[in-house]
Amino acid sequence: MVAAAQELPTSGYALEVDGRLKAEFATRDGAKAGAQELKKRFPMLQVRIYDAQTRSREEVSLPQA
Repeated sequence: MVAAAQELPTSGYALEVDGRLKAEFATRDGAKAGAQELKKRFPMLQVRIYDAQTRSREEVSLPQA
């Protein structure tokens, strides 16, 4: 069985959870808020924000207490 290839978005931002794209956002602020909420609820997950314009990923970590 072959897994379907993931298509990277061509605009906006996307959440990448454990290497898989899960949600798309129009703004960076929206993506960051969604990523931080997910990371708070499930700190063991690897959460990154994918920026379609620069084709780069940013790791999201929990804020330091």
